Amino acid sequence: MSHDSPRSSRRRVLALAAAATLAAGLAVPLGASAAGAADSGLEGSELFLNPWSTTLEAAQGLSGQARTDAQLLGSIPSADWFTKGTPAEVEAAVDEVVTAAANRGEMPVLVAYNLPFRDCAQYSAGGALNTAEYTAWIDGFAAGIGDRAATVILEPDGLGIIPHYVTINGDAEWCQPAGVSAATAASARFEQLNYAVDALKASESTAVYLDGTHSGWLGVGDISHRLLEAGVERADGFFLNASNYVLTERLHKYGSWISQCIELTTQVSWWQAQWCASQYYPASPGDFSTWTLTDEKYAQDLSGAGVSLDPASMTHFVIDTSRNGQGPWTPPAGVYSDAEDWCNPPDRGLGLLPDTTTGVPLVDAYLWIKVPGESDGKCYRGTPGPLDPERGIEDPAAGQWFVEQARELVALSNPPVAPLTCEVKVTGTKVGKGFLAALVVRNNSTSTLSPWTLSWSFDGDQQVKKVVGGTAVQSGADVTVTAARPIATLRPGKTTAIAVTGTGAAVEPWQFHLNGKACTTR
Repeated sequence: MSHDSPRSSRRRVLALAAAATLAAGLAVPLGASAAGAADSGLEGSELFLNPWSTTLEAAQGLSGQARTDAQLLGSIPSADWFTKGTPAEVEAAVDEVVTAAANRGEMPVLVAYNLPFRDCAQYSAGGALNTAEYTAWIDGFAAGIGDRAATVILEPDGLGIIPHYVTINGDAEWCQPAGVSAATAASARFEQLNYAVDALKASESTAVYLDGTHSGWLGVGDISHRLLEAGVERADGFFLNASNYVLTERLHKYGSWISQCIELTTQVSWWQAQWCASQYYPASPGDFSTWTLTDEKYAQDLSGAGVSLDPASMTHFVIDTSRNGQGPWTPPAGVYSDAEDWCNPPDRGLGLLPDTTTGVPLVDAYLWIKVPGESDGKCYRGTPGPLDPERGIEDPAAGQWFVEQARELVALSNPPVAPLTCEVKVTGTKVGKGFLAALVVRNNSTSTLSPWTLSWSFDGDQQVKKVVGGTAVQSGADVTVTAARPIATLRPGKTTAIAVTGTGAAVEPWQFHLNGKACTTR
């Protein structure tokens, strides 16, 4: 399994990667509140939409349908990834995103992805060189957030892939890199993650979630034990399905089982995590209809141990729904020696839109942790490469834009994602130290907009001085223009225009919003 590596951004010092009920024994109304989310401010918050995201950056170099797809994906909040740099560089990069989000009163979702030997030095190899370098980097990350609201997805794969780890069942982890001591690698990983939890949670405004893998991977007891060793009791919970494709209904159960396993393990002195029921037993992993057997087993075990459950005090989780609308890919039988079913599988679709109001007691949010449209890596599926034999093309490197996959994700989204319903064309001329731009606005929706507003974000210290055809209000980099009365009504299929003059660099915004809804740009 692999995840994003850094992508370039012309604005950043640092490269950024920018419901069902619970188990039978946990009878809780779907509307019950979640303490973890309430404490962190994630529940019910408006997620930050980065106007200079790597998705919108990719759109600038595309045309036609590929550009339209990227702009559509860029109109939906995705996480910003931070993957390298010095402590000072990551502090500045995190501060830039968090400042922009704070100015809008929105919640940024930040992925910290810099552990030593991350991804076991595979597709997304890299990370800090040692524990000291990593803890210093985390200190910079935390300093960039300060006391402002932020949600941190802490180290995808950080608990799913641990160098030289021996599981609670006595099995040796497959990841055994030669460049790290087999005697200390696993303990160092837990030391690093515990430090990160404490450093980030020093601010009550920061929510932190640890890697909970997904139901197609680790058993419940195994991941619950790893989460406890990494400090999940001091975090806000765990995240599931990062950069993967498992259906949300399965993740609801898997996450609830992890939470219940943690309750048993921490509240019952004689209980051991390896005794926890899972998707592998008594359920059958491939037959979802049998998963109620595991629900029933938890009800029995909790009752037998005298444990009563309160969702408000249990361990919560978030789910990555960025690419799970069609579920996981089933490779053709007998074709590939290693099908790499996690790596750019064909014909997948977007899942549920990001939402911090889920109606599921233990689920704090559905998030797009993986940036949809960005490659998992160069997938060879057991062949020498360089082509992906399933696609017949060479896949982009991890984290780079993948035009073909972006098209699939949009076309096969489940539920379907609506197209953008407006368009803005910019023509501009630099005048001395300022700019003059004509903005041609087209309403492609079926509704008349009256009045209408157009908003965008600058990339620096530009200031609007005059608008012909409207009135501008500017707050920092964010601008909103309200149309003047003569052109305040914009009917379906019709076009109008305004002219904007100002000071600063003549840089075109990457996305505009008409009455709050994102537009394509040409």
